[in-house]
Amino acid sequence: MSKPQAFLARSPMPVAAAELFAWHTREGAFQRLSPPWERTEVLEQGRSLAPGTRVVVRTHVGPVPQRLVAEHTEYVEGSHFQDRQVEGPFAEWVHTHRMVPDGERQSFLEDDIAYALPLGSLGSAVAGASVEKRIRRMFAYRHALTRADLERHAAFADRPRLEVAISGASGLLGQSLAPFLTTGGHRVRRLVRESGSVGTGKVRWDPARGELDLAALEGVDAVVHLAGAPISDGRWNPARKRLILESRQGPTRVLCEGLARLATRPRVLVSASAVGYYGDGGEASLDEESPSGTDFLAGVCREWEDATAPAREAGIRVVNLRIGVVLTSGGGALAKMLPAFQAGAGGRIGSGRQWMSWISLEDLVGMVHLALMREDVSGPLNATAPAPVRQEEFARTLGRVLHRPAVAPLPAFAVKALFGEMGEALLLGGARVMPARAGQLGFPFLHPELEACLRFTLGH
Repeated sequence: MSKPQAFLARSPMPVAAAELFAWHTREGAFQRLSPPWERTEVLEQGRSLAPGTRVVVRTHVGPVPQRLVAEHTEYVEGSHFQDRQVEGPFAEWVHTHRMVPDGERQSFLEDDIAYALPLGSLGSAVAGASVEKRIRRMFAYRHALTRADLERHAAFADRPRLEVAISGASGLLGQSLAPFLTTGGHRVRRLVRESGSVGTGKVRWDPARGELDLAALEGVDAVVHLAGAPISDGRWNPARKRLILESRQGPTRVLCEGLARLATRPRVLVSASAVGYYGDGGEASLDEESPSGTDFLAGVCREWEDATAPAREAGIRVVNLRIGVVLTSGGGALAKMLPAFQAGAGGRIGSGRQWMSWISLEDLVGMVHLALMREDVSGPLNATAPAPVRQEEFARTLGRVLHRPAVAPLPAFAVKALFGEMGEALLLGGARVMPARAGQLGFPFLHPELEACLRFTLGH
């Protein structure tokens, strides 16, 4: 075995050491800290960080899946905890997490790692530099995300923690939102379509049959509704268009009618919608007061939002979150684009002049949090970054971040031939949607500019 290498990441955090430590001990912390580009899957996880408990994950060394087992070996409340690899790609890996006080309201987070690669000096010579780079990328991401999450929660530290029910918790946004909430001290119940009995923290529902376990929703403070069939999975034939509409309108109405019948109703419902509400906006700058478009997606979004009426009429505060293109390397549109751009085959689509209204996944999580916590937020809320870009600018920026050329165009006629109406609406159309309401509320964007967003989610 080669001589162990040392790595230390140290960053200031905006909360006391005790709260920083508590954040790491709560459900979802490991999932929250996993970089999206790492493709990490948790296979087994103990309920605490006490010595002897284990975390088992599947990660990747290049294209090869690798099982990693880490066992917690030290735990001092409010101060530090430690884990050691007992199975995995390293010859040695000992990771000490320290929370160092810096006065009463601030602290430092230290990640102190001693590691060694297999095959001794040969392993270090072949892979040492790339492994060190990978570790630095990972902990730069983890520290930035930890600091941002703590700042978002600290902004509402005087408010009670919430019991939040989430539909679509296994989707792109739900998988980040749930651990964000639980690490902040909130409690989450997940709406699931499982048959038979369901586990703790789950609410059974079958919107196709109009079924919802109302008893399991009693006592929730808030509901986040994210369910809906993907709009870009294949060409839009009549059956697909019907599914896109019915998977949004029907479940939303079932949920909202159920919430209205509860003896103790939730205070707020945050229901997903999309910037497709505005249709192809051309060169106009659009905000929450702008009218709806006239195309298929605009009609879907109108009916989607209208389906929340039973909750609103029952006195529940309803926020319709009009979401732009969500950017994360862990899934969605960006993940689909990456293979082509990484191969140097990316570029503008059509004229490239169409507007792209985007938002980072972390800012979308933060905007849902804002909608949950601010009682003065209701109605439409544009979930987009304040700097929309033209599609050709997006392509150039992504190419620059990846150090790849982005000069391979996809002509409009090819888009229409390959994707039909779906391609025309999603790839050739666009809208310049501004987050006017978020600006009025003083929402703190983590990634207001595209390049910084891409560098964060790609680890560059």
